Amino acid sequence: MWYQKPVISEELLQSLPNLKIVASSGVGIDHLDLNLLSSYGVKVSNTPFVVSTDTADLGMALMLASSRRLVEGHQMAVSPDTEYFPADWLGAEVSGATLGIVGMGTIGYKVAQRAKAFEMKILYHNRNQRTKEEESAVGATYCKKIDDLLQQSDFVLLSVNLTPQTHKLIGKRELELMKPTATLINISRGLVVDQDALVEALQNKAVNAAALDVTYPEPLPRDHPLLKMKNVIITPHIGSATKKTRRLMMENMTESIQAGLRGLPVPNEVL
Repeated sequence: MWYQKPVISEELLQSLPNLKIVASSGVGIDHLDLNLLSSYGVKVSNTPFVVSTDTADLGMALMLASSRRLVEGHQMAVSPDTEYFPADWLGAEVSGATLGIVGMGTIGYKVAQRAKAFEMKILYHNRNQRTKEEESAVGATYCKKIDDLLQQSDFVLLSVNLTPQTHKLIGKRELELMKPTATLINISRGLVVDQDALVEALQNKAVNAAALDVTYPEPLPRDHPLLKMKNVIITPHIGSATKKTRRLMMENMTESIQAGLRGLPVPNEVL
């Protein structure tokens, strides 16, 4: 499966009685009915580890681009109507700011490693607290309640899997808890955020900006209000989109398929 296609339905499974394994690219498995696949005796694999470095890099890139208003700045610099650069055109500081990471898995932890180099104060919310050694290595502080993280952070970065528990995790209430100067960064799944609530929060200046690599749907309808906001950056779900990583993803999927066909333990099997 690449870009969640083809759709694995019961009809498809019935038409493939000899199917042994579905190898899915990327980390997320929210597009797969694992119980249905298991009932047909079909194994599932993904590629969780090879995408983490590039996705963490993109999370930092979105934070920097949004805070320093790089897209707006580029448009101003190349516009045929620009006659001078205004002296009061300002962005926000990243170095020394507080970053709240929601989801401290492999990707979230790599974001924290990068943020440490920017001397950021790092907060995180996760199902399970990291070890003291892991926290100390990046200078991260655990927030058992997401509310505490939202209220303190200058940047809130989402790096969670899409599950029933994280569906619209960030809604109207959560956005209102954030600082009006804060930026929301989403590198997880579009449905982790209530997009209608985000539009309202941005329009009402409850939050300052958003930087999104994921939306729902993808792409957004061309008349969607998020596409018209200067304080919103949207990229086309490119967290893992580098030549090296995409090749490694394909290699991982091939290895899983070969193992599944031979009856061997499947690398990166989703259980």
